[in-house]
Amino acid sequence: MNYTLNQLQIFLKVSQTQSITKAAEELHLTQPAVSIQLKNFQDQFPIPLSEVVGRQLYITDFGKEVAVTAQKIIDEVQMLNQQTLAYKGKLVGKLKISAVSTGKYIMPYFLADFVSKHQGVELLLDVTNKAKVIESLKNNEVDFSLVSVLPHKLPIEKLELMQNKLYLVGNHQKIFKQKMYSQKIFEKLPLIYREQGSGTRYTMERFIEQKNLPVTKKMELTSNEAVKQAVIAGLGYSILPLIGIKNELLNQDLQIIPVKGFPIESIWHLIWLRSKNLTPVAQAYLHYIAQEKQKIIESKFSWYEGSLMPHKT
Repeated sequence: MNYTLNQLQIFLKVSQTQSITKAAEELHLTQPAVSIQLKNFQDQFPIPLSEVVGRQLYITDFGKEVAVTAQKIIDEVQMLNQQTLAYKGKLVGKLKISAVSTGKYIMPYFLADFVSKHQGVELLLDVTNKAKVIESLKNNEVDFSLVSVLPHKLPIEKLELMQNKLYLVGNHQKIFKQKMYSQKIFEKLPLIYREQGSGTRYTMERFIEQKNLPVTKKMELTSNEAVKQAVIAGLGYSILPLIGIKNELLNQDLQIIPVKGFPIESIWHLIWLRSKNLTPVAQAYLHYIAQEKQKIIESKFSWYEGSLMPHKT
């Protein structure tokens, strides 16, 4: 047998996704390239590793055993690479972070230089809603979580990153001429909500409850991106984080409706379990953020305090 590490990685990904197309997407390869390597790998075994029933690909029992071995080999190779880097005095290991969906607009900027400087660090970043982020932290599946709403019952440590600002937004089909509207405007604007478990939804609902606003819920969608597109299409209005609508404001796909009491402000925090023993990689990242966060904010988010939005009243 003369299979390669690349073939092991491709077969492992195919076995995990049970799809050549999905495996190709996750590996950033073309579908034909994955198919060829999968065939070359299969040809080295007298027993089928996979089979196609209808249009669905299934991994055989023997293929599942090969996948387990492939994972062990890949893990050992990664460990060997990390040991080599550690021997050379370099920082090695995994950095695991979960982030709320709006975090995808800021977290990469707080990671790029750190990962670039430490080639031995493997980054695992999961972007999902607030409920799942907190669950992954609670289960000790990650080193850090990025949230804009702090959990109440979980013993955590926290580091403040930057402000999160939410505004009432709509498309440009309707002209809003007043410099500032009262909160009674919500009586006339059907609102589009995020799903339950979303930090944006939580912040939005808490504000509505505190102000006792007479809102009309139009629909519920499962991501800020979906909400944003629905607003652009004219299906309603919503309260969205400024960080995620910069381009749409500049392109005039969306407009901020100036309403008294806006923006709604919260803080993005990097949080971790108080009882967690941080790895050397996690400790190094925490030190990096504490030292560099202000420089990152000034260089990457200077527009955030600029003229894209009206001032709070």
